[in-house]
Amino acid sequence: MIKSPRARKDPRTEEAMVDREFAEALDDTREINITTVGRKTGTEITLPVWFVRQDDTLYLLPVTGSGSNWYKNVRKAGSVRVAARKAERALAATPITDAARVAEVVNAFRAKYGDRDVAAYYPHPDVAVEVPAA
Repeated sequence: MIKSPRARKDPRTEEAMVDREFAEALDDTREINITTVGRKTGTEITLPVWFVRQDDTLYLLPVTGSGSNWYKNVRKAGSVRVAARKAERALAATPITDAARVAEVVNAFRAKYGDRDVAAYYPHPDVAVEVPAA
């Protein structure tokens, strides 16, 4: 069937393609870039971070815990831009401060990156960040 030049693309199909591209990019990397907006300066700040993906949710751990500037920026803004390979999404971000939930995130990081590296890079994991990626 030949489509009319006036036919519109189904936005749900385009969104599904973007979601699939983003999911494949996440599956293909161990590190993502996050961009936050400085809570004092308003300047965009981009940095590489490790992440764990469980289903449609990303979990992040700030290297210096609750003292991390990017964590403080996310806490204030409630969002973060995530880039994996060439795929990029602006997403909501929710701080996790419950010790049991933070421990679950740390355990997931250990499973992905190894006990030694997680212990070396995250010596005081007192918070985490949850980012729904769907």
